[in-house]
Amino acid sequence: MIARCVCTGGIRVPLCELASPDRVVGLHQVQRKLQTGELRKLFLAKDAEFRLVQALEEEALQRGLDVEWVDEALLLGRACAISRSAAAAGLKKRSASQ
Repeated sequence: MIARCVCTGGIRVPLCELASPDRVVGLHQVQRKLQTGELRKLFLAKDAEFRLVQALEEEALQRGLDVEWVDEALLLGRACAISRSAAAAGLKKRSASQ
């Protein structure tokens, strides 16, 4: 079976989960959704400043969320369909109507 990839800007990114309207991008948005318990999965960039993503990782693990590390912030941003780097992204929980 071949994994589907998000392809943006000529770079193939195997983060197809982020090709969803249920995503949030950026440290502040992710932090707000994480604190209110609205996330089901967290994505963090390995090349982001550790002090910025450490608290997000700790809180996500305390809440029992999956945390996936991405090699580069630029790849994470492109997987989220933005043209800049992203240190963090998350997937919101699906509502009962979805």
